[in-house]
Amino acid sequence: MVRAAVLPAVGSPLEITDIDLPAPGPGQVRVRLAAAGVCHSDLSLTNGTMRVPVPAVLGHEGAGTVVAVGEGVTSVAPGAEVVLNWAPSCGSCHPCSLGEVWLCVNALNGAASVYARTADGTDLHPGLNVAAFAEETVVAENCLVPLPEGIPLTEAALLGCAVLTGYGAIHHSAKVRPGETVAVFGAGGVGLATLQAARIAGAERIIAVDLSPEKEGLAREAGATDFVVSSPTTAKEIRALTGGQGTDVAVECVGRAATIRTAWESTRRGGRTTVVGIGGKDQQVTFNALEIFHWGRTLAGCVYGNCDPATDLPVLADHIRAGRLNLKALVSEHITLSDIPAAFDTMLSGRGGRALVLF
Repeated sequence: MVRAAVLPAVGSPLEITDIDLPAPGPGQVRVRLAAAGVCHSDLSLTNGTMRVPVPAVLGHEGAGTVVAVGEGVTSVAPGAEVVLNWAPSCGSCHPCSLGEVWLCVNALNGAASVYARTADGTDLHPGLNVAAFAEETVVAENCLVPLPEGIPLTEAALLGCAVLTGYGAIHHSAKVRPGETVAVFGAGGVGLATLQAARIAGAERIIAVDLSPEKEGLAREAGATDFVVSSPTTAKEIRALTGGQGTDVAVECVGRAATIRTAWESTRRGGRTTVVGIGGKDQQVTFNALEIFHWGRTLAGCVYGNCDPATDLPVLADHIRAGRLNLKALVSEHITLSDIPAAFDTMLSGRGGRALVLF
């Protein structure tokens, strides 16, 4: 039995309770969690914006130590430190055949499986495949990436979602070049990682935008050269900061129609907007045909940073070891499993960066 955060049903509060976690079967690995990040996607699962089978143990951004392996597992052994990969690629679907592993159509198939049970015998699903909001979890072998040497295990949890997403938005989707200007909308965990990635890419001016003035310090520590409090005049303020042109790139980390539209309007003619925020179906973004033609801007979605964790994690590890990427600067508080509901409330209020659950 291990402690875990269980979502009984969509719209219900999380329950912190004991679950019966079986030994790993063929092709499976049991991991003792060191830490797990509280991501907005977890909140989106609780309110139904994103849907997975329930009851489920949530949490998808985590790192820990392998404690047991099932038959046929060859890539890791007990004692190995690993990062959880919530979106493993199958390697055989059409996107995978094109090298676009982040779009794998089978990536979330594991979320429908039964991986554990409550004390009364109720079947439990593993949220976004990996069920990181638990002291221990059992995952498929392909849901793990070995942690590169020299990276602290607790902060490494952030590599499983926030950092890959922010880094990939800048380097893979927007393809920011040295000397360009960048605006980042939303200074939560993903937004702060995006700001650091923009600095690493050599962006000349990096403008952070957030509803909360309190986030200015976090944003500037991450690399922002300017901070704008979100308002109806945000696009005009950003153009004023960039000589009337707008930024070369905008990255939207919020997932709201109004913010996506503002990010798009904040870029120069021919600019690029990348959307990593996950919004609901009710969030409708509208454009007229003439402005699309006239401005020549690009609007692109970005899933998991358009990353392949197996190849991108070693690159991120190099940045961390060299001091270019600071994982600790993304974390605004350390919490326990029981504090996750309060962390959701903090996230909804727009305060802080990443909350990190320590086990």
